[in-house]
Parts: sequence; C-alpha cells; structure tokens
Amino acid sequence: MADLVLHAPQGANKRPKRVGRGSSSGLGTTAGKGNKGQQSRSGKSGPYVGFEGGQMPLYRRIARRGFSNAVFRTEYVVFNLDVLEAKYADGETVDRESLVKKGLLNKSSANIKVLGNGEITKKLTVSVNKVSASAKAKIEKAGGSVVESSAKTEETK
Repeated sequence: MADLVLHAPQGANKRPKRVGRGSSSGLGTTAGKGNKGQQSRSGKSGPYVGFEGGQMPLYRRIARRGFSNAVFRTEYVVFNLDVLEAKYADGETVDRESLVKKGLLNKSSANIKVLGNGEITKKLTVSVNKVSASAKAKIEKAGGSVVESSAKTEETK
C-alpha cells in the first residue's frame, strides 16, 4: 500500500505549444497562423459586431424613423394571486421585504404589481406599487386590504 503512487492519466498533461520558435519546431515563421490576412494579425481577431465584410451593415441600411419611449418606461415584476395564495399564510403582509424573504423577488427588482389571475381565500395585507382592479376586488372580498405606494422606488430615485 505504501508504494501506491498517484499520477495523472496518460495524455492528461500535454506540453504547451511553443509557437514562433524556428522552422524546425513545426510552428515557426508564421506561428501556425498562415500567411497574411486579418486572422494572422495580433490583437482582436475580427472586426466589430455587425460587420458584414465591407457590405453596408443591416443596422445602417434600415431607416430610423419615429420616437421610442422605451427608455422612460416603468417596468414591473408581476405576481398573480395564485402565487400569493400558495406562498403566504392567513394574516401575512405582502410587501417587498416579505417577497425577498420568501425568495420570490430579487432585491434589485424595481416595481411590483399584483394581477388577478387565480383565487385567494386568505386575508392578506398587500402593500405594493400597483394592483389590478380584479386583484384588488378579490383581495378585499377575501377580507384583506390593499395599499398602493408610489410607482417610483428608492432604487430609481
């Protein structure tokens, strides 16, 4: 048992390829990169993303028209009532901290909206940014309450 020696399996440890070390090494002169051209040069191998070999790129061929309001859009993380029914007990409060604690929400998530898909039987206090009309009606019918805070959160201010 004392003469047992650990070693790597055959072919696991290869010698590094020594390029540019003379013609007898097999990888001399051009170091295995062929002759001339873009791929033989040092630095970044290839042009920018969207380059089409000198042809006018698609993003420059297509006309840009109009205005997009996407930069100013307020995005929400949505939760349906069936998720709240499954994850919360009767009398609990649904807010950012409890959603993070239950693993349903990342801390970086901006705004929260509750939608009315599913049924709810538990009395919950919902304190989020937005609640749909159907969700609000179902929560209040079950004996819970809804508090909507402003759409802007601490992260977006």
